[in-house]
Amino acid sequence: MTLTLTIDTERWREHHRGVLGQYPGLVPVCKGNGYGFGHHRLMRETTRLGTGLAAVGTVQEAARAQDFYPGDLLVLTPYRNGEVSPALSDRTIRVVSSPGHCDGLAGRRVVVELRSSMRRHGITEADLHALRPVMSGWEFEGFSIHLPLNRVGGAGGAEEVASWVRRLREERMPLRQVFVSHLSAEETAGLHAEFPGTRFRLRTGTKLWLGAPKATRYTSRVLDVTRPERGRGLGAGRRQPASGPHLVVVSGGVSHGVGLRAPKTLSGLRDRARHVVGIGHACLDHHLSPFLWDGVRCRFAAPPRLQESVLLVRGGGPPPKVGDEVAAQLRYTITRPDRVVEEPQVPPAASEVR
Repeated sequence: MTLTLTIDTERWREHHRGVLGQYPGLVPVCKGNGYGFGHHRLMRETTRLGTGLAAVGTVQEAARAQDFYPGDLLVLTPYRNGEVSPALSDRTIRVVSSPGHCDGLAGRRVVVELRSSMRRHGITEADLHALRPVMSGWEFEGFSIHLPLNRVGGAGGAEEVASWVRRLREERMPLRQVFVSHLSAEETAGLHAEFPGTRFRLRTGTKLWLGAPKATRYTSRVLDVTRPERGRGLGAGRRQPASGPHLVVVSGGVSHGVGLRAPKTLSGLRDRARHVVGIGHACLDHHLSPFLWDGVRCRFAAPPRLQESVLLVRGGGPPPKVGDEVAAQLRYTITRPDRVVEEPQVPPAASEVR
């Protein structure tokens, strides 16, 4: 019972080197489930890149990573007074996003998060005067600004960063380095040209780890194949379709991230129309799965179980056999495979070949 992530290692690393070449001072982000690859593997690749600094999401992630990553660790979750934190090494850098939450950081390495148009957390221009008195007690590493991923209208991301840098200059704040996100290589180069005394360092995980889709793939092992008897129930209370498809049990269930969905922001008539069509299919219990056979996405026969899923594979071609591998199109940021295989090359899965 195995859901496998296979990596074409050399192609994957070639992409990493390309991103590093585009973004000098790159800061790899290794958080959550390790973008589907796991923290150990991403920290190993970060060490190979030689960036000297990696970003993690939480203090718990930092505490685990400091045992096997030799570089500095930037914790992206802002510091809060009174937080319960595991023991962290002096290689850890904390983020401050409010002048009211700075207790206990004297002598610590600190980055100040600036409020962006994302409107999440971060200090505002009005906070700068309150922040200045406590900054002198820190080992100050720089400022940080987290831009929205999808910018619609208004100023571009580079202009938003530049506006903040000009304001910080007016306040005579130290501007040795600024950590940024979701900027293109051209935008980052433009900032370096406009502010030659400041180092702009891109923090990214998606662009770095998931930017070469042909270098990685998920596959699932077929565990069982049956053809249900007419009139018998299908799955949990489902009736057998008249077309009599095969029922195929494959590895991969909710514990792996299969069948999990997040709210999505809809923009435009086409997105809304697709969403309405999806609701209609859901009302008829027609749920597309992420698994493919013969190049076609299969439907779920029943809701995914903890570690396996039951699929409907309709006629028209030979069904899969027990032991076959079927392709799976899964979100890396929520998927936890049973194993990760690194190979020089990734051959196409049998289910991807027509």
